[in-house]
Amino acid sequence: MCTWTESDSLRKHMLAVEAAMRAYARRFGEDEEKWGITGLLHDMDYERHPTPEEHPMVGVRELESRGYPDDLLHAIKGHADYLDVPRDTLMSKTLYAVDELSGFIVACALMRPEGLENMKAKSVRKKMKQKSFAAAVNREDIVRGAEELGVDLGEHIEFVAGALRERSGELGFTPRED
Repeated sequence: MCTWTESDSLRKHMLAVEAAMRAYARRFGEDEEKWGITGLLHDMDYERHPTPEEHPMVGVRELESRGYPDDLLHAIKGHADYLDVPRDTLMSKTLYAVDELSGFIVACALMRPEGLENMKAKSVRKKMKQKSFAAAVNREDIVRGAEELGVDLGEHIEFVAGALRERSGELGFTPRED
C-alpha cells in the first residue's frame, strides 16, 4: 500500500476501509486478516491510475501476480460499479458497503469537535442530505451498499463509525483534552 500510495488522505481512507472490513469480518465470523487486507489494498492503484480504464485493474493484476486469493481480487473488482463485476460474495458486498461510507464518516468527523466520538447515524444522514458537503461521495452508493449487504442503513452507519472509532489515532483523530 505505501509503495503505491503517497497521499496521506488516501492512505487514511484505505486504513478506514480496512478497519470497517475487519469489524464486519468479526461480526460475520469471516477471515478478519483477509477481509482487512482487502480493505487496505482496494484503492492501492488509485493514486497512479485513477481512471476507470485502469483502476482497480492495474492493482488487481499486480496483486494477482503476487498470488493474492481470487476472492480478494473479486471483491476489489466488485467495488468499481463500472466493471460490472457482480458483488455475489459477502466480502465483495461488504467492501462496497463500507468504501464510500467510510470516507463520508471521516468527512463528518472532521467537522465535529469530538471527531468520531458519539457519532450517530442521524447526524450522518443529515449530512448526506447536504449535496455540497463531501460532494465527491456518492450517496446512492452508500444506500445501495447497505441494501446489498442486507443491513439497515442507520445500523450500518453506526457500526462503521464504531469500527473507525477503534482506529481513530491511525486515522488522524487525537483524543481531546477535557
